[in-house]
Amino acid sequence: MYLFHYVALTALLIASLPSSIRAQASQAKSDAEASALQAARARSVLRKGHEVHYPPDRFDLSDLPHYKPEVQVSGTIRQWGSNYLTDSPLASYLETAFQKFQPNVKFSDNLRTSEHAISSLVFGVADVGIMGRQIMWDERLSFQREFNYQPTGIIGMTGSYDVSGWNPPIGFYVNSKNPLAHLSMAQIDGIFGDVRTGAYDGLIWNEAAARGAEKNIRTWGQLGLSGEWADKPIHVLGYNLEFHFPQEIETRAFGGVTSKFNGGLLEYSNSTNADGTLKIAGQTMIEDVAKDPYAIAYVAGGELWKTAAVKTLAIGYGSNGPFEDLTMDNVRNRTYPFYADIFFWINRDPKQPVDPKLREYLRFILSREGQEQIVRDGKYLPLTKTVIEQERKKLD
Repeated sequence: MYLFHYVALTALLIASLPSSIRAQASQAKSDAEASALQAARARSVLRKGHEVHYPPDRFDLSDLPHYKPEVQVSGTIRQWGSNYLTDSPLASYLETAFQKFQPNVKFSDNLRTSEHAISSLVFGVADVGIMGRQIMWDERLSFQREFNYQPTGIIGMTGSYDVSGWNPPIGFYVNSKNPLAHLSMAQIDGIFGDVRTGAYDGLIWNEAAARGAEKNIRTWGQLGLSGEWADKPIHVLGYNLEFHFPQEIETRAFGGVTSKFNGGLLEYSNSTNADGTLKIAGQTMIEDVAKDPYAIAYVAGGELWKTAAVKTLAIGYGSNGPFEDLTMDNVRNRTYPFYADIFFWINRDPKQPVDPKLREYLRFILSREGQEQIVRDGKYLPLTKTVIEQERKKLD
């Protein structure tokens, strides 16, 4: 609260300063506002960190494999990356449960932000880099140039269903008056994307992802709506392109990493309320969709703020479907296309086996006992048997 009042006082003082030092004062105001925003975010995350949003009996884990140590290991596992595992009890739950099987393993955690996950591996200060988003192009390039191969990413859990910050899925929202029921990936590209000459698939520029202006969708009639809707413009709402959420749209609907979004995109960012608390960008978008019958927004965790004035669209990979509703079960089983992953990245030379202590720890996470800790924490969603089998193969 004191920081919020400082920001307000700074703004008042700037007007009385000589022009020669206004630039410095303006920078100070900007820095203060940024600090206030980050402080508001930290308070919000800490408050939610110890909340249990999903009851333990919500998920059936009986088909998941039990953890059986293949070898007894020792040493310290250094973890850097996402703060959400230590702003909640989850890191402690996982580590303590693992140590019951492997008592000679210790942990050293520096979990502040996903931005540290890959760089900590590059500089050799971490054994595991935990990231609640996709790896970025420059992170791939940095790692490749250092080691001449790519890091290995193990999916440890699925993002939440509706807990903001804990990697909820992206939903697509329209005003409840809008008759549209679903969208395909090509339609999402047409609405949110624009002309491009290609997109990045990993570190490779893929020209097959190019498309022309003829695939732009700018009116509701182009989506099959008729009558009064046919010639109405689509008002496109989305995250500021400095967020990481846009990459989820790029990689799944645009065909790869590219910044070629609809030029009419109205960008949103987090802000602070008058009392200094955090105002999430997604909540603001949902509120604006409720006011505008011609708006569409993509929002992570939008189910948390959705009202009767807004509806969620079903999403399908192809133009003929099937179109999947945004439900918790569809996110966990990954039939809904825009689920999120939580990655445990390691530096594994493809010519060498995984470090035994890391292999045992990751095998534990990919087990019934490990996933029980995720359920106990009550925010992320546990993996299914199919995903666990897929991820365990990466450790061989």
